[in-house]
Amino acid sequence: MKWEGDRESNNVEDLRGGGGGGGGGGGFNIGGKGVGLGTIAIALVASLFFGVDPGTVIGMMGGGGSPAPQVQQQRDPNAPQAEDRDARFVRTVLGYTEDAWTPIFASQGSTYKAPKLVMFEGRVQTACGTGSAASGPFYCPGDQKVYIDLSFFRLMQDRFKVGSDFARAYVIAHEVGHHVQKLVGVSDQVNKAQAQASETEGNALSVRLELQADCFAGVWANKTQQKEAFLEEGDIESALATATAIGDDTLQRQSRGTVVPDSFTHGSSEQRVRWFKRGFDKGDPQQCNTFEARQL
Repeated sequence: MKWEGDRESNNVEDLRGGGGGGGGGGGFNIGGKGVGLGTIAIALVASLFFGVDPGTVIGMMGGGGSPAPQVQQQRDPNAPQAEDRDARFVRTVLGYTEDAWTPIFASQGSTYKAPKLVMFEGRVQTACGTGSAASGPFYCPGDQKVYIDLSFFRLMQDRFKVGSDFARAYVIAHEVGHHVQKLVGVSDQVNKAQAQASETEGNALSVRLELQADCFAGVWANKTQQKEAFLEEGDIESALATATAIGDDTLQRQSRGTVVPDSFTHGSSEQRVRWFKRGFDKGDPQQCNTFEARQL
């Protein structure tokens, strides 16, 4: 993936080194509702890759309820930032997403409001609760920000062997896809439907939400390739390998030795690959309507 020297987004808050604020231990504080360690462990597995909001996962498993809004304690976002490669990469990829989604929204007579991306270390206070590095990258709809601890990139390489730059970009593009869902009202509609659904039905809706974000990531890759010609040999294959590695069936098989489809929240490996490829091949977000698809 060729990205060095391209425009870097200014919509980034770097909280590394300054701490993300106080709070209890790792995980998320959910509306004062007690959440057991078993629930947290399962939620972290579910949200390890590409979660909308890990707090939502725990909230659903703990009996519902919305995360309690919390005031995020931040240092000055204009303070000097460490100009390391990973930070430059993140800012560049976020810039790519802005350049891709702005004209898409404009073509529909709308204005794209880009999300903030927050880089943190260890843990961070968000409008969705206390986020930890263990939960992986996530999008918080409460403050419309994407959160990432850059150590996650090392985890991708060391544990899952999917550490190419484009695989990393796919992670960010997927989270921005959740932001797009928030802007157009999809995520709010899903949350309302889940509040009245059974656990199995709620999980099925989560799968469709996640697969749509995968498709949106594919649309982003298509549009950015047209504008920047940034893809190199093997890049698409690395994204597909990432999608395969983080399918619910693959993760469940690795963690528990068996697969329970009704408990899927993100989709199978095959489904995640299919919807990313669909977005990349079509380059049209209107082709990403997973909610009306008969076959996922």
